[in-house]
Amino acid sequence: MIELPVYNPDGQEMESLKVDEAAFGGAVRHSLLKQAIVMYHANKRVGTAATKGRSDVAGSDRKLFRQKGTGNARVGNIRTGKRVGGGMTFAKQPRDFSKRMPKKQRKLARNSAILAKLLGNNVVVVDGLSFPAPKTKGFIGVLKNLKIDRSCVVALQDYDENLCKSARNVPKVMVVPVAQLNAGDICNHSKMLFTKEAFLSVLNEDKASEN
Repeated sequence: MIELPVYNPDGQEMESLKVDEAAFGGAVRHSLLKQAIVMYHANKRVGTAATKGRSDVAGSDRKLFRQKGTGNARVGNIRTGKRVGGGMTFAKQPRDFSKRMPKKQRKLARNSAILAKLLGNNVVVVDGLSFPAPKTKGFIGVLKNLKIDRSCVVALQDYDENLCKSARNVPKVMVVPVAQLNAGDICNHSKMLFTKEAFLSVLNEDKASEN
């Protein structure tokens, strides 16, 4: 059982939550986590690199001169990759690097990533986090009060425009609704900051799936 303190935005401890490791799978599934991270990086690749091959450049298909008897090295047509203006040898073509995982596996990988952060004392829960208007200075102050000075994923119950605008100029900070959390984003950041509402929704979601 993990005891997780809940802070207010000023950094004062308000209460604590008892979290059972079984709610997040009981143990970190490293093989599944690696599979999810590989998928995460693969899906970020654009795959639009393209160069012109022999069939894409202008020029005749006629052999430049006969094979034997000229004293020169044998050569094909003018579009060969050995000549200036010819096509690239092994030309790059657009390709799809994307990978997929079943929904249940993605959820288990996300839970393993959260559990790894919990076991490493890298999860912070705040009682409430909202701003009446976008204010980057105010958001930086909250991070300082919570002693978060490294890269961080901020998980919210629902999208909050003012909070997202307050955090978008802060380096290495990512704000996402809890429904969009994935193992790749969690593992790419050192810390996790949950609102209490968002953290309880993840716990309740896992308990509901178990039942």
